[in-house]
Parts: sequence; structure tokens; C-alpha cells
Amino acid sequence: MKAYILFLVMIPVLISCTGNRMVSSKGNTAKRAKLLDQNTFVISEISSDPRYGFTKKNPIMVGGIKKSEGPLNQRRYLNALSGPNGEPISYYRYSSCCPFKTKNGLMGQGMLDEYRVTWGGSTDTVSVYINMYDFGELKAPLGFDIKAVGD
Repeated sequence: MKAYILFLVMIPVLISCTGNRMVSSKGNTAKRAKLLDQNTFVISEISSDPRYGFTKKNPIMVGGIKKSEGPLNQRRYLNALSGPNGEPISYYRYSSCCPFKTKNGLMGQGMLDEYRVTWGGSTDTVSVYINMYDFGELKAPLGFDIKAVGD
């Protein structure tokens, strides 16, 4: 009961704090990915880091939660990938996991989403971790390729 009352008291405080906060659009815009179309980001580089996207400590940061585009940005990112030889991929959201601190989350917290990804000819399903709260430079994880424009 005390936690519920505390939560109700905190709502107006959180709303008033976020309403007056100045946000540098220059910093946010520079980190946002370009769109190929409404459902696909443009990605132009494959990461050389073997942990990028494959570990909870080094997730892919697609951002978008503040504009209610977090899940859409996750799909836009995944739609830009292909298998190692250009194969179309398929994916599904497996779970939310791994709480972490972020100024963009509810009460300073966020959760990663784990997606399972596979492609034709693959003998295994790969787990990819995505952060929809924060923006970062988007690259394809090592072992993936980038969908060609026009595919």
C-alpha cells in the first residue's frame, strides 16, 4: 500500500520534471538513423566487435521510446539486416530482459528486448539484444550482412 501511494505521489513530480527539461535536438538528431522506407533503417556498416548486439552489455541502441517508436525502431533495424550471404532473415521477439539504468526509461529504468533471428540455410537461431530507449550508431552485427537497397 505504501509503495502504491508513493507511486501516485511521484507521477505529478515526474510529469513536472520532464515538461521543463531542455533537450538538445542537435545531439539526438545526429544519432538517429536514416530511413530507407517507413519500415527499414539504412545501415551502411558491419560491426567489427564480436559482442555488438550479441551480449546484454553491448546491445544495439535503436532508440525511439520517447516518440512511441521503440518497437517500430527495433523492427526497422532488423528489417535492414540479411543473412551472411544476403539471405532474407526472419525474427521474433523472444523476451524482455536485463533491466538497466537510462534517463529515457520509466523512473530511470529500461529493459532490453531479446530477438531470435534466423535465415534460410541456417542451422541455428541467433539471439540479438536491442535497446529501444537510447540511440547509438547502428551497424550490422558480425556474421550478418546488410540488406541491399531495393530488396
